[in-house]
Amino acid sequence: MSDVTYILSQVESGDPAAADRLLILVYDELRKLAAARLALENPGQTLQATALVHEAYLRLVGVPQEQTWDNRGHFFAAAAEAMRRILVDQARRKSSEKRGGNRQRVELDERLPAFGTSDSAPEDLLALNEALNELAAADPAKAQLVKLRYFAGLSLEEAAQTIGVSEATAKRYWVYARSWLYGKLQGD
Repeated sequence: MSDVTYILSQVESGDPAAADRLLILVYDELRKLAAARLALENPGQTLQATALVHEAYLRLVGVPQEQTWDNRGHFFAAAAEAMRRILVDQARRKSSEKRGGNRQRVELDERLPAFGTSDSAPEDLLALNEALNELAAADPAKAQLVKLRYFAGLSLEEAAQTIGVSEATAKRYWVYARSWLYGKLQGD
């Protein structure tokens, strides 16, 4: 049993110090995953990788309800889901009327002080989330693969291992899911 899996079992059994030990073991890896995911976001993203990791970690182990993870892969899948939900929540907040709705963000440019816009589009993340939820209803395994690849930054091999399929099957799932999501996002 890996260190992470062992500590996860201690967290489940209620050991209060286990959550701190878990954070020490997984923090760097979660931080790299969050940084990779945020690098894919459009310019204008205000959420930092550290904040994303901390928020996701709090959602995973900082709640009083019982959390159970089978192993390291299951924990990272839960972390990917938590990061996805945080990014979707942030996109919803940014696109709300209170925050300006669909208004275009204007960045100050030293050469042209009142011009220069960012292509930040929280609507894109919301559309992806909606399409991903539809895919999850139709085919949960393919949706889980997309979440692990897109939101957790796992390689195809790591994602295949996490969801318990062969690498060849994961490749087929990935090709199908990408084309399915592309069709949904393009309105086909």
